[in-house]
Amino acid sequence: LAALRQLANLRDDSHWALAVAWLVAALYPRGPYPCLGLRGEQGSAKTTCARLLRALVDPATPDLRAEPTELRDLMITARGSWIVALDNLSHLPVWLSDALCRLATGSGFATRELYSDTDEVIFTAQRPVLWTAIDLPLRDDLADRAVLLDLPAIAEAERRTEAALWARFEALRPQLLGALLDRLAGALRELPATRLDRLPRMADFAVLAVAAERAAGEPARFLAAYSGQRHAAYEAALEASAVGQALVALVREQGAWEGTAAELLAALAAHAGEAATRARGWPRSARALV
Repeated sequence: LAALRQLANLRDDSHWALAVAWLVAALYPRGPYPCLGLRGEQGSAKTTCARLLRALVDPATPDLRAEPTELRDLMITARGSWIVALDNLSHLPVWLSDALCRLATGSGFATRELYSDTDEVIFTAQRPVLWTAIDLPLRDDLADRAVLLDLPAIAEAERRTEAALWARFEALRPQLLGALLDRLAGALRELPATRLDRLPRMADFAVLAVAAERAAGEPARFLAAYSGQRHAAYEAALEASAVGQALVALVREQGAWEGTAAELLAALAAHAGEAATRARGWPRSARALV
């Protein structure tokens, strides 16, 4: 698989270990499946990297889609393809964040059949998810199910045309797919004997990734990389949240705090300031804060 690393703009060994783990999991017939998020500034080849990774597992058309507008559209996409790949997300509504969580772990969606008052249509799916974004703060439940890769900007001297890149990829595709299937076969062989001292969230994915790593005889990088990126996702979510920033400021000032949810909301509002409390997303009641 080293040839794939030369095509995909991944930052370091840790990011490569996470990308390979996601690819192996995406080929596995059972979930839960992790969500893969590719982040980076303009010129980091996020979209190209996403297309490369998807092309190895699910070369469907279109390869990447825009953000769906409703749950029905998302489930129809999931029914029609194996990998749900969304490109250039700028905002993640609460309903879509929750839907991606359910899609990763397996869920059903029921809706009324068109032109019918009594008949019901049920969509069920469990799929690997992939998205690209410049910067996309995640809710905690989605962050727990996500593998996040930060892509660096590509220097002008290192850029290549898409025609050259895809010609190289097509020449390598059989070799890359064979290598990836070898990884999966090795993981299946090692899986019954693979035990982890501590199971993280998405434990099935972690065990499969470690089994694939051991079967390939590679250094044990996955668990450290997986743990590190999850902490980074939590920190990013805190930094993007006005409530989170106010809470951090409150704890730093007082060290500890006790009281009711209503009292906490008032204390946070005092730290956040009027502009933050008037902004969209600030909880309007103690119940919303909890």
